[in-house]
Amino acid sequence: MKQIVISDRTLSSERKFTFKEKLEIARLLEKIRVDVIELPPVKDARADPLCVRTLSAFVKDAVVSVEAGLDAESVKLAAEALSATKHGRIRIALPLSPVGMEYTAHKKPQKMIEWIREVVGQAKAVVPEVEFEAIDATRAEEAFLCDAIKAAVEAGACCVTLSDTAASMMPDDFASFVSRIADVAGVPVYVSASDLNGLAVACSLLAVRGKASGVKTSVGGDVTSLATFSDLIRNRGGDIKLSSRLAVTELHRTVRQIEWIGEGRKDASPSITAKGGDEGAIKLDPDADAEAIAAAVARLGYDLSDEDLALVSDEVRRVAGKKTVGERELEAIVASSAMQVPATYQLENYVINSGNIISASAQLTLTANGKTLHGVSIGDGPIDAAFRALESVIGHRYELDDFKIQAITEGQEAVGSALIRLRSGGKLYSGNGVSTDILGAAIRAYLNAVNKIVYEEN
Repeated sequence: MKQIVISDRTLSSERKFTFKEKLEIARLLEKIRVDVIELPPVKDARADPLCVRTLSAFVKDAVVSVEAGLDAESVKLAAEALSATKHGRIRIALPLSPVGMEYTAHKKPQKMIEWIREVVGQAKAVVPEVEFEAIDATRAEEAFLCDAIKAAVEAGACCVTLSDTAASMMPDDFASFVSRIADVAGVPVYVSASDLNGLAVACSLLAVRGKASGVKTSVGGDVTSLATFSDLIRNRGGDIKLSSRLAVTELHRTVRQIEWIGEGRKDASPSITAKGGDEGAIKLDPDADAEAIAAAVARLGYDLSDEDLALVSDEVRRVAGKKTVGERELEAIVASSAMQVPATYQLENYVINSGNIISASAQLTLTANGKTLHGVSIGDGPIDAAFRALESVIGHRYELDDFKIQAITEGQEAVGSALIRLRSGGKLYSGNGVSTDILGAAIRAYLNAVNKIVYEEN
């Protein structure tokens, strides 16, 4: 049985996702066990690397692939973004058709061969895995394409992708083309078929029945549909001797969640507005009914009991009498009002060391069930160190869904508030902490959420 590599490029599509949406989509793709999660080139030198590093914190099994290739700086930025990734890959994507080389890469054929050697070598020097993607491969001159792939492999590429960007080949022709190139490549070959003519799944299927090793898929977008290709492998895989790692039993539900995110969460919940607010925004006024409040809470991802929902509703109406309750206010209300439980873990003291010439470290003491517990850790910044120290004491690492800090009073002695959301067993738990020391607020917020998890699980 041949196992097909599924490399998903939903996050590399031209659709615009928010930071939080990217993280949620990546989490869902990891959940259904895609082999590779593809990300676009790093364009914002501050925000994009942060997104990749945050995403990498919970993507443990899938390879995280970042595109680069048009210049040396793109390789440097991709490598920096992947620095904390368990399984990182740089994807060198370059056009190899005559038109693409001339007008996109501004290189003649021989210069392109030289550039491929150089840029793949640069990437290989900083990450263990490098993929070479031949954009518009089906419109390249085949002899030149073979030379380019040989150059990439000699420079260190571990796999190659052939892209039919313009959907210029019929499925049988595409499969034959891929087989010829695979004979030359000497490394695994993946295919990316455009669905411009509705034939992407057929092209991909015939290619992997031949000599291709993997398929580029997407939820939405213009390449092979993840859901359709998965169904095909599930329904006929035994007959055609093909399989994948995909968790097919929950795939369709997960794909619907991703589609919901990609469509801007339209029709996901009732319109939650008040006093002429923007449609879809969370803006609750004192007259908000229980249904609107419940829909707003569900939209944030919480699954509350009727008792907790009643507490949240009362607090929403109280706060809304003074100001409109938006998403930030509702998050804080849920954290402070819902599921208040006895504290299993209590903070006794903590010491945080941080600076620009030392690694941040955290040492803290908790009490639990009459016992004193100590935790020590280093991290990428003081808050990361503190959270790692907490995890070492608790003995479990929960998925960090969201973390926010803000000042709630003004001046040098301002009081800070921290709001944290942890995910356990697919359910969200929020915690809130307040302190003049924002690190103390963050630690208390984390413990507040953990105590809720422990109480419910016990």
